[in-house]
Amino acid sequence: MNATSASDFNFIRELVRRHSAIVLETDKDYLIETRLAPLAKQTGFASLTALIAALRANSAPPQLRKQVVEAITTHETSFFRDTHPFEALKTTVLPELFALRPSANVTLWCAACSSGQEPFSIAMLVHEHFPTLRNRVRIIATDLSGAILARAHAGIYSQIEVNRGLPAVLLTKYFQKQGLQWRIRPEIRQMVEFRQNNLVEPWPSFPPLDLVFMRNVLIYFDLSTKKAILARVRSVLKSTGYLFLGSSETTLNLDNAFEPISIGKSVCYKQRTTISAWKTE
Repeated sequence: MNATSASDFNFIRELVRRHSAIVLETDKDYLIETRLAPLAKQTGFASLTALIAALRANSAPPQLRKQVVEAITTHETSFFRDTHPFEALKTTVLPELFALRPSANVTLWCAACSSGQEPFSIAMLVHEHFPTLRNRVRIIATDLSGAILARAHAGIYSQIEVNRGLPAVLLTKYFQKQGLQWRIRPEIRQMVEFRQNNLVEPWPSFPPLDLVFMRNVLIYFDLSTKKAILARVRSVLKSTGYLFLGSSETTLNLDNAFEPISIGKSVCYKQRTTISAWKTE
């Protein structure tokens, strides 16, 4: 089997950057091999180099480029990941949003939702702590990958996946055992609307949003893409809304229209109210 050349790696990095804005550093070449070799086999190529050669020659099926980008995309997630943002939702953010809108819906967007653990965690939190208000919560969840969204929509998880971050009491309450797997119960599944969306392409039409979870995704983009995405978040987020990023992400030096807000051990972001704050660096 031919070894993947530096030129091939560069070709894939550029293809992924062009179609998703995800920047793959050279130390991530192993990801290209480990994630695309199975795709090559699945799609009938003798090797990864044969798949790349077909892409270079434009002789591959049109959907193959999309499959390559989706295969490269990282789908690391877990239930109640990092815990602190969910504690902030429970103690402060959701009570405030419900109080601001006594009779209106509270609308949330989970961007880059992967296989669904994050939006389902929010849905379970609402069921547990705001049961009389759950019909006023709308959760929209999006991801680049159609394949991973199909998994999220099904709501079926392995034992390893439910062991990661999900308290046993919530597992028994909100999941049904199916052989070696667990299926989320309909009352939780029905709270989440799944849509396909590439963050660097035109976004679907969103209602005005009260809360955006865009956690652990900006880290994969270059500086200009981060700034552009944060500016677009402002265009769909209500002036009273909250933005949650990953623990290693920030709006600092990217978009001065946002200011950090500490809630317990969590940091989230709200839009500043002064006009001068809308100048971005």
